[in-house]
Amino acid sequence: MKQNIIIAAVACLMLTGCGLYNKYEQNVKVTDNAFGTTLDIAESSDSTSLADLSWREFFTDPLLQQLIEQALASNTDLNSARIAVEMSEASLKMAKMAYLPALALVPQGSVGKFGNSSWSKTYDLPLQLSLDVDIFGSLTNKKRASEAVLMQTRMREEAVRSNLISAVAQYYYMLQLLDRQLEILTQTDSLWNTSLDTQKTLWENGKSYSTAVNQMESSWLNVKTQIVDIRRSIRSTENALCQMLCLPPQHIERSSWGFTALPHHPNAEENLNMFDTRYLKVGVPASLLEHRPDIRMANHAMEEAFYNTQAARAAFFPSITLSGTLGWTNNGGGAIVNPGKLLLNFIGQLTQPIFARGKLKANLKISQLTEEDLKNKYAQTVIDAGNQVNEAIADCMAAREKHEYFHRQVQVLHEAYTGTHELMDNGKANYLEVLTAQESLLSSQLGEAMNIYEGAQAVIALYIALGGGTK
Repeated sequence: MKQNIIIAAVACLMLTGCGLYNKYEQNVKVTDNAFGTTLDIAESSDSTSLADLSWREFFTDPLLQQLIEQALASNTDLNSARIAVEMSEASLKMAKMAYLPALALVPQGSVGKFGNSSWSKTYDLPLQLSLDVDIFGSLTNKKRASEAVLMQTRMREEAVRSNLISAVAQYYYMLQLLDRQLEILTQTDSLWNTSLDTQKTLWENGKSYSTAVNQMESSWLNVKTQIVDIRRSIRSTENALCQMLCLPPQHIERSSWGFTALPHHPNAEENLNMFDTRYLKVGVPASLLEHRPDIRMANHAMEEAFYNTQAARAAFFPSITLSGTLGWTNNGGGAIVNPGKLLLNFIGQLTQPIFARGKLKANLKISQLTEEDLKNKYAQTVIDAGNQVNEAIADCMAAREKHEYFHRQVQVLHEAYTGTHELMDNGKANYLEVLTAQESLLSSQLGEAMNIYEGAQAVIALYIALGGGTK
């Protein structure tokens, strides 16, 4: 009768513990319109997106590619992420080895004397072996949790990698923008110097006032100070990029400003650039789950929490440990034996928690709450990703729309400046009209260059937001 009760109890425990071996399945629902419903670009009917391009296909400038390769090889943050991956791999290997028996050599000896008896010497040379029997999935769930941690560190490495690529590209295009602004200001410096000479000539001939000369010179000197500021910004940007590349401060080689230096689709037509909507392919929202490292990392965090909860449940069940000793000893129990004889024993131990001062229940509750919290964070991560895509597309469209206006504005103001300057030379326009035309043209030229840079930033942001840069 007692044997039947014991068998029934063991069977119940085994059946109850079967669920502890269940594998993780992602069951958090995400919205179908993660990109939003107000996009100016229609979502593709297939899953093709910018994120399918490797960074070498996306950034085609050879000099930029060299800088990115240098960053991927030397950047400290990325190397730290790689080391974290190797540490997680070591932890996973340790978790897998937990299934194997532990073997240790534990030699010991003693010398004793009682009363007037002679000294007695005893020794043991045992090999001790112990093995944890994983009946209720404790070791299995810990191993699976370690696998999830490893995947998180790999996703974190991918996130650092894509952000690093994005940062290097943005610094590179910033340098190109500053070069373009310096070129505009240098040309303006020459033109305004000519205007100043003309105004001085008019003043010397009594056809203008000294105040006009002063105003002209003040505007010209303002351009000079802007040139100094731009050169200083170039040095600062180069230093920041060198710091990211783990290089001492130095000049950064870069291509000249122009559309050819900006991202192009590898299969693009001749006139297809970043301002063409056919280039901005976002794909379907579900592709975010495959490409975005932060979303995949959040998923593996939920996986880790799931297995931690399983391990916390397994702690309520008995643990079984098998141990044994094999070796030599001269301590036979009743008398000292020299030389020693073979020592062999085998022990099976079952430990069933009864009262652990609330520790087991608390651990289970904490694990369940952590799992619930990570589910909410996963859903929020998907929402944040969709918002980033929507923002990047809005920036792309704004830059595209402004590009035509800026380009036309520069043309109109250049014609206005040329005509006003000719009128001033003939005494038919005053210096204020010339100053206004000059300053308006300079502002428009700088604005056009900045808009092209912001457009490039927006395309890069869209590429990263869709999960690009991990290949």
